Amino acid sequence: MATTKPFVSPTITYETMEEMLDVKPRGTSLFLGIPKETSFKENRIALTPEAVGVMVANGHRVVMETKAGEGASYTDRDYSEAGAQIVYDKKSVYECSMLVKSAPVSESECELLHLNQCIISPIHLSVMKREILQKMMEKKITSLSFENLKDDTGHNPIVRSMSEIAGSAVMLIAGQYLSNANNGKGVLVGGISGIPPTKVIIIGAGIVGEYAARTALAMGASVKIFDNSIYRLKRLQNNIGGRLWTSVIEPKILAKQLKTCDVAVGALNSNSGRTPIVVSEEMVSNMRPGTVIVDVCIDRGGCFETSEVTSQEDPIYRKYDVIHYCVPNIPSSFARTASQAISNVLMPLLLEMADNGGIENLVWLKPNIRSGIYLFKGSLTNLYLSERFNLKYTDLNLIMASKR
Repeated sequence: MATTKPFVSPTITYETMEEMLDVKPRGTSLFLGIPKETSFKENRIALTPEAVGVMVANGHRVVMETKAGEGASYTDRDYSEAGAQIVYDKKSVYECSMLVKSAPVSESECELLHLNQCIISPIHLSVMKREILQKMMEKKITSLSFENLKDDTGHNPIVRSMSEIAGSAVMLIAGQYLSNANNGKGVLVGGISGIPPTKVIIIGAGIVGEYAARTALAMGASVKIFDNSIYRLKRLQNNIGGRLWTSVIEPKILAKQLKTCDVAVGALNSNSGRTPIVVSEEMVSNMRPGTVIVDVCIDRGGCFETSEVTSQEDPIYRKYDVIHYCVPNIPSSFARTASQAISNVLMPLLLEMADNGGIENLVWLKPNIRSGIYLFKGSLTNLYLSERFNLKYTDLNLIMASKR
């Protein structure tokens, strides 16, 4: 064991170091571009005229392509009076430092993107292509997706709003195709005195399933709900209040109930990848003629084996004489309501982003925003996309930690 004492030079002085604290960055002015969507049959717009007016009043600049709000029944005049600059060339919109879109970036739009641009838009995992991701990575793009954006409570506010719209719309759609006007079997959704109520089967007890159940019950229908999560079934039961018939997804019980139903709703949720198929073709073939299937989860492949993607122009087809409605992106059919819901989330987020000096500083200060970032300065930060397309994955938390 060493017996010598350490030598400390008398010329060395020791001083207490001051603690270094984060200083809030200075605010910045945003340069927002809102293009007109031409893909995915998209009618929504990410910011309403009222939201644009707030952004402009706070010193931000907004450039819009002409007729961008037409699908949601907003005119160029509405946006012009709110302070937006209306342009007639799509390229002019893509010169903005930040794009706010209501549809994913398409291959043709990739050519218009420029270096270090920021994009806030949906991602639509089911239709994302490797080529689009690679081009965005090459241009050092930072992208925030609607689907994965979380608020301070850890919930997905835009997904929830769109799910509420889709769930509420389901029974309106089903009622339309049960009527004789659309060659349905002439059944009124719900019921009247002396006549048994319409039987509705809902597969999935998430937000879509809950709002579909609320609407169906309000119309007087008999509702039965299937889900493999006991927690979601109990939550739905407590939220609605009334006693509902609920069950886990057991194939024999589900098949028996489907045989006698009038409306079947596919509302299963999938965190990543394809929605599991829980209703086989044989089950569909045993359903009564004229029954309506509304597969809300067709965006992720659908939970009925017989589901095939349809369009708003040709929304239904018949298989085994069962009517299938499989239009993806149902909220786009109610574009004005959906646009207002999206705008209510994005406008405060954009103001907060500007107050904190831009999206990079906001991601550093608010970890919950990181879940929505799938590209950060060209680095792919979404593990699912990395595995699916065999592209290099970068942990965003490590990027943020390196800034400290």
